[in-house]
Amino acid sequence: MSQAPERTVEEWQAILSGPPEFAARALMEAAQAGDPQAALQWGQCLLDGHGTPPDPRAALGWFHTAAKAGLPMGMNMVGRCLDQGSGAAADPAAAAPWFEAAAQAGLDWGQYNFATALALGRGVDKDLPRALALFRAAAAQGHAKSSTMIGSFYEDGWAVPANLSLAAYHYARGAEGGDFRGCFNHARLLVDSGRIDDAIPWLRKAYALGHERFRAQLGQWLAARPESVLQGLAEGNCTDL
Repeated sequence: MSQAPERTVEEWQAILSGPPEFAARALMEAAQAGDPQAALQWGQCLLDGHGTPPDPRAALGWFHTAAKAGLPMGMNMVGRCLDQGSGAAADPAAAAPWFEAAAQAGLDWGQYNFATALALGRGVDKDLPRALALFRAAAAQGHAKSSTMIGSFYEDGWAVPANLSLAAYHYARGAEGGDFRGCFNHARLLVDSGRIDDAIPWLRKAYALGHERFRAQLGQWLAARPESVLQGLAEGNCTDL
């Protein structure tokens, strides 16, 4: 095992905020020297191609290293790679135990990902009550996407009686936390209640935070609305109001 220089927290902060190639090399050296946190971060660099050419297979290997060292995010990332087919063939059934391990360790992202698998029956038997409990646990840690999912449970009556007021509350928490789907659902319910002026900033935020496919879907939704101001947002790609 190679040796990496010992660095202080301040030195690492400077390295990680500097040129990505330099940061990636320092993380690689520390990972090879046996630092589990560096293994996790180096794996992320390899997955994203941040400061180094992307190599999903190698990234998965380093996530395994971090997971075996007991890092919950390493477990979550192994699950994420297996679920999405990054570095290995997509295998949701193989991903689910890794998500569950991260969830049991108390990681909000592990709770969210395992809850999503349970809600969809993706790689595991569908279990909506257990999924909701995990979304609640993650939301209690401030996980915005989980708050949005709780809103969906209440809006659609999954595992709980439908309750639009509670749905609106949880969508608002997801929106405030920066989840683009939370922003949209919060805005959608505001529009439905006639509060269009209040909804517009959240629609703009949803557009700004969302990915391209979501933006296209949002544009279609706006264009289909009867309100001229919302149609105008669609025509201006949510940027002219």
